[in-house]
Amino acid sequence: MLRPSIYADNFVENMFDSFFRDPFFNRNGVSSTNMMSTDVRDCGSSYEVEMDLPGFSKEDVRAELKNGYLTIRAEHSDNTEDKDDQQQYIRRERYVGRYQRSFYVGDTVKQEDIKAKFSDGVLKLDIPKKEAQPEVEDSKYISIEG
Repeated sequence: MLRPSIYADNFVENMFDSFFRDPFFNRNGVSSTNMMSTDVRDCGSSYEVEMDLPGFSKEDVRAELKNGYLTIRAEHSDNTEDKDDQQQYIRRERYVGRYQRSFYVGDTVKQEDIKAKFSDGVLKLDIPKKEAQPEVEDSKYISIEG
């Protein structure tokens, strides 16, 4: 079936991408399209993960390991107030940003195995590779008398 070009597969994606690149949605040069950009490097016995979190401090970032999923959460709030001489508001703005990203690391990785460091807006994680241990089949025999 032929469709007009405005209905192309990526038209809607491009429309929303350009909409959210608008400066209205961009706080201090940080937009949702460049938040939590992540690089994962295979280092042989471990994975090295680098996640960009510009504008966040160490206290704003939480890492949790649950059911084999490593979840990184970052939350930041900002209040700006400008008052005139009579202490009346001329401008008052509030901003709250919450971001979350999850990765499956496996059920064998424990919380104490993961090393994390936050510096200059970049979270670095060292996650060891652990192979799932095959379950040993424990055969139980029934004794037969006779």
